[in-house]
Amino acid sequence: MLRRLSIFVLATFIVIFLSGCSNYFDSGDLQNAGMLVETTIHDQPWNEKGYEGLLSIEEEFGVDVFYKEDVKTQADVREAVDELVSNGVNLIFGNSSAYGQFFEDISATYPEVHFVYFNGGQFGEDVTSLNFNAHAMGFFAGMMAGEMTETNRVGVIGAFEWQPEIEGFFEGVTYQNPEAEVNFNYVNDWNGNELAMDMYKTMRDDGTDVIYPAGNAYSHSIIEQANQDGIYAIGYVADQSEIAEETVLTSTVQHLSELYTLAAKEFNEGDLRGGVMTYDFQDDMISLGKLSPDVPEEFQKVIQEEIEAYKESDLLPHESSHDE
Repeated sequence: MLRRLSIFVLATFIVIFLSGCSNYFDSGDLQNAGMLVETTIHDQPWNEKGYEGLLSIEEEFGVDVFYKEDVKTQADVREAVDELVSNGVNLIFGNSSAYGQFFEDISATYPEVHFVYFNGGQFGEDVTSLNFNAHAMGFFAGMMAGEMTETNRVGVIGAFEWQPEIEGFFEGVTYQNPEAEVNFNYVNDWNGNELAMDMYKTMRDDGTDVIYPAGNAYSHSIIEQANQDGIYAIGYVADQSEIAEETVLTSTVQHLSELYTLAAKEFNEGDLRGGVMTYDFQDDMISLGKLSPDVPEEFQKVIQEEIEAYKESDLLPHESSHDE
């Protein structure tokens, strides 16, 4: 009987993996799976969802799964991969865009291993980047914010300026409510909790009444504070309506755990190729979360219809309106 999760702790010695031992694995099928995270598996929704995906692989494929926390440097990655391979792992997930370069640099050393990471541009013969097309989810969240603001002041606290969901959010707000002003702040760190909270308080004091905390680590705490302050928020990555059902107008949900199992299935069947692959609403890998009961039923219907139209046409509402 398999354990629920086989946790490994880095040994006091370094396992030396010889790339010449090409018969280490019995076949190209999935043997065991592993995951690397930069921090911990429980410190943010993104890592929690990756962990859930790893558990799903264990359950669905009957293999052992392993994870390693606090893997941040090239040396950390190589040491962790050595140990994973020694445990029979031939599919390794790096639960961050930061692992792309690391995996590309070392993949030739491990010819029997396939490496998967997320939201990046690097790839190789055995390195795959699985990307979420986050622009559309931001757009629909922006529509919600534009509809529900009473002060016409909406705020975004992004981790980084390049996040496509932030541009999408701005477009959605201005499409739904041209009178609304969107204020932007950037933490420049996925984990900048204290700075993000300071930014939130400034926006709140300036009259912002809908906030989109687009960062893994700090969205939960900002939503809790928004609930106390009586203003609305948009959840990020996971459906965060359970934090405060009325406060969370909706959430921009990325179904990371399902993407883990899809990648494992394709690898097990010999169909996973190196490259960059993108997923969106049409693939059921992105969705909006539960809608707040404060959202009028008429607008709930509108946004759901717009999402369905986007899934059919690949055109966002402002794009299809322009074409008509």
